[in-house]
Amino acid sequence: MNLKLLHHLPIFQQKLRVRKRKPFLAILLALLFIAFYFFQTQSWSGREDDNEFDRNTTPIIYTKHARCRMDCRHIDESEVKEILQKGTINYAKSEPNDKPDPKYALEGITHDGQEVRIIFAPSPKGMVVITVIDLKEEWQCACN
Repeated sequence: MNLKLLHHLPIFQQKLRVRKRKPFLAILLALLFIAFYFFQTQSWSGREDDNEFDRNTTPIIYTKHARCRMDCRHIDESEVKEILQKGTINYAKSEPNDKPDPKYALEGITHDGQEVRIIFAPSPKGMVVITVIDLKEEWQCACN
């Protein structure tokens, strides 16, 4: 059969249109993936941890819940201060636009090897520690 005749058949024309769309869809999906990746890592936001989050806010104020979690998870005040100074902000777990107090999830490894996430809320009275989470080990806790 002559190939020129195939181009006049509706089925063949439809297959050609589908093939033409596949590269476009692949490129679109790749761009969406890249945009999602950069949004998650905040690479396009131009955020600098120290510009948005004052790590030197004092005093440090511990909520009752944070104290209970610290006790359950064997995390002391020196480790909280260590993460406050050296931890990395996880913006996916933070709420920087919360009113009245934004919340920042800082993550890092303490001097005794625990991988932790600590939720801090800077306020006019000081740096409030909301909760303390051990990311590697599940601890039994009776905190409310």
